[in-house]
Amino acid sequence: MDDFIDFWRRLVQLCRKELLAILKDPANRAILVVPALLQSFVFGYAATYNLTNVPYAVLDQSQGAASARLLARLDGTGVFHRVATLTAPRDIARVVDAGDALLVLQFGPDFEARLAQGQDAPLQVILDGRNSTTAGQASAHVAQIVAAYNAELRGGGMPVIAVPRVWYNPNLETRWNIMPALIAALSMMQTLMLTALSVAREREQGTFDQLLVTPYTPMEIMLGKAVPPVLIGLVQSSIILCVALFWFRIPMAGSLATLYAGLAIFTVACVGVGLSISAVSANMQQAMLYTFVLIMPLMLLSGLATPVRNMPDPLQAATLANPLRFAIDLVQRVYLEGAGLASLWRNLVPMFVLGTVTLPLAAWLFRHRLV
Repeated sequence: MDDFIDFWRRLVQLCRKELLAILKDPANRAILVVPALLQSFVFGYAATYNLTNVPYAVLDQSQGAASARLLARLDGTGVFHRVATLTAPRDIARVVDAGDALLVLQFGPDFEARLAQGQDAPLQVILDGRNSTTAGQASAHVAQIVAAYNAELRGGGMPVIAVPRVWYNPNLETRWNIMPALIAALSMMQTLMLTALSVAREREQGTFDQLLVTPYTPMEIMLGKAVPPVLIGLVQSSIILCVALFWFRIPMAGSLATLYAGLAIFTVACVGVGLSISAVSANMQQAMLYTFVLIMPLMLLSGLATPVRNMPDPLQAATLANPLRFAIDLVQRVYLEGAGLASLWRNLVPMFVLGTVTLPLAAWLFRHRLV
């Protein structure tokens, strides 16, 4: 009995020692609380599949009362928000390609006349299949609204028939949406980890001081740390691209040169973030912890799992500092849509700005640690 009591006493003392060691450091106390709070709020607000904001455009060639009543039902849901009223079919590609509208409703010239004659009137619903999950939900919601309109119009008949047409992902396959996005997302995770550990590893192994006495300047050392992760990140993107092309047989519509130009700018921005983490980390453990804390919000606020437009406004503003948001949109547009560099400036410019900010920041932090 005495041995059993002694065992539990020693165990309690060891646990007390470990808890004191963990909680004594203010940095450890913050790490225990801040990431959990941050990720809880990010998950709660950003990781939502609720359909809350669906921008749509209208091409109403009938200009009749029936189409106006149906559109009023759509606007009255609070979910669908009209962003454009088109005048010609050629305008449809512009609003869909730019991502301004998730769907376009096209009423034919004879829509009103067919209803007046008691005939079925088709309503074409053009969907942006680059976000297959949201497009499918929006299509189902439109079908419900049309069914309710039909019930009111004819007491349960089918005078209006919603005819969906999906662009860039005809079968709304989730894999067509996910795999191109992973070309950027998975390479970012590895690139961040490699660059975050680069300087911290040398500090921990004691080789960092030897590097400082070489003829290289701090800027040259930082560039030497940056170039290899950029190359590795592009190789990893190529591996995922090959899997999407040759294993899953997802056809690529765009140019490899355009894709790699965008990925290169994106990888440079990620390397700048990783080097900034490495510059402020005293050891590899801190670098890994900071990286893991950062990766989760970056993934959730990228639009990979849930659309950015469904997030609250403050989180949408926060995504502007996330290079992965622009990289995923760029890769999906090049891969599925076949977009060229001229039409991708909305993605290229923010990633370029983030790269020009993070790399000098990393250099400044690097020099600051040397003082």
